Amino acid sequence: MDKTATLCLLFLFTFLTTCLSKDLCNQNDKNTLLKIKKSLNNPYHLASWDPQTDCCSWYCLECGDATVNHRVTALTIFSGQISGQIPAEVGDLPYLETLVFRKLSNLTGTIQPTIAKLKNLRMLRLSWTNLTGPIPDFISQLKNLEFLELSFNDLSGSIPSSLSTLPKILALELSRNKLTGKERSFPLLHHSVSCLNNDLYVVGSIPESFGSFPGTVPDLRLSHNQLSGPIPKSLGNIDFNRIDLSRNKLQGDASMLFGSNKTTWSIDLSRNMFQFDISKVDIPKTLGILDLNHNGITGNIPVQWTEAPLQFFNVSYNKLCGHIPTGGKLQTFDSYSYFHNKCLCGAPLEICK
Repeated sequence: MDKTATLCLLFLFTFLTTCLSKDLCNQNDKNTLLKIKKSLNNPYHLASWDPQTDCCSWYCLECGDATVNHRVTALTIFSGQISGQIPAEVGDLPYLETLVFRKLSNLTGTIQPTIAKLKNLRMLRLSWTNLTGPIPDFISQLKNLEFLELSFNDLSGSIPSSLSTLPKILALELSRNKLTGKERSFPLLHHSVSCLNNDLYVVGSIPESFGSFPGTVPDLRLSHNQLSGPIPKSLGNIDFNRIDLSRNKLQGDASMLFGSNKTTWSIDLSRNMFQFDISKVDIPKTLGILDLNHNGITGNIPVQWTEAPLQFFNVSYNKLCGHIPTGGKLQTFDSYSYFHNKCLCGAPLEICK
């Protein structure tokens, strides 16, 4: 190897060593992250958070590129032995786009108010924890938020109607909490309405405003809560791709969620107290998942339902009658999908008499 080639290799080695050892992390972000680590009692899960190293190389986070000066853009703390509350310092990471605290059973307290400072946040995922308290109204201040998941917690209270003002929201996942409706005083002269504690009643638990999202209609998942009362008629004005209201105490008419002119893929209303006649309910011709089991739904299954590309179907434990229409996908499901209806017959059930 000649002298020129040797010098070139030496220069390349020096250049690469310098680049790899350069601390890209913003010092303010590093200081904030170290405060977060301390607030969480310096868990082993964050052992890589060494102040002597570049924080952009630390576990559980990501930095952006040079266009944002390598600021921290994602903090994802997942499945660690971590206890305490969400550190207030998370609000001091101004370039954060993704914030995740997930599968942390010893994470307690309420949703930290300083999260409202994260104006660049696109994903907020606080799930499988022991967070308590209400869903805070300040989440509506996160105007760049696209994905909100607060499932598998112990959150209680009502769903803030302000969530419908999020202009870029694509998914609202609030399942498996203890969410309820709002109790309101009611005049004695109206006691013909079902009452609670003599002078209180629970209004519809799902906000009326959820029928008017400003941007793309988000996937809506509210299952496994304690939501009660009727669902707003306004929900019939929009075209959900996926809507899951299962395992609540909702009642009344839900037929407005259907319509042959819609492009819905999945509807799950199972294990509620809905009561409506499906005889004239047209379902979207795009519908792949329909679960209506364990309600009080009446009527005959319309022939139009054979036109949908159903992949999952369950209408068991209702009050349906008549002949199951032939054709399409309806005979591809076993008898369990139709079981325990008043007088439903035809394949895959017994032959109609």
